Amino acid sequence: MKRILILGANGATAQLIVERLLQESDDQLLLFLRDAQRLKRFVDNPRVTIAEGDVHDSTTLEQSMNGVDIVYSNIGGIDLADSTRHILSAMKATGRTRLIFFSAIGALHEVPGAFGEWNERAIKDYLPGFRESDALINAEKSINTTQIRPTWLTNHDEIDYNITEKTEAPTGTEVSRKSVADVVVRLLKDPDLYPNDSIGIEKPNTEGDKPAWM
Repeated sequence: MKRILILGANGATAQLIVERLLQESDDQLLLFLRDAQRLKRFVDNPRVTIAEGDVHDSTTLEQSMNGVDIVYSNIGGIDLADSTRHILSAMKATGRTRLIFFSAIGALHEVPGAFGEWNERAIKDYLPGFRESDALINAEKSINTTQIRPTWLTNHDEIDYNITEKTEAPTGTEVSRKSVADVVVRLLKDPDLYPNDSIGIEKPNTEGDKPAWM
């Protein structure tokens, strides 16, 4: 049995992960989010602890990290790099060494061609934060981090994906949240997978200049 801290636990993908872990494991889950009322349906579950706070509040964040085995960050936003600094600092202060980190396609300048150009325009305000976060993570040698870089997310009821390496250009343009959740659950169940790595997640046969639904 592991203790897993999920940061940004109200996110759509994070909630899928929580449901999967409650069904498929005996892990204890600590759900960290800004408004605890959003996850009040879990309040009576003996395997779930809900912590209200902001990752920029170092005291609250460090208190939540004490005693956990793995941290999963589902945090996003334009200020992601600042959030990442706080997460890494709190992990160092509490001796935590395993992080699963939700990044984004394009974080490594890995997307070529017309889709890469479209992606740069579509999330131009957010990519600097993902790229700076990647640099911060790579500089922190004491923490074993797996970054995941999904293509554009859909709500399709399917698990269908390929994993690409950090040196491999993606060909797909989209992937379901359920597929991303499946990858994260695999990593949480087996933390030895993809150590100190950054992996892409894409649905096969979704090539194009942009996601089909855009």
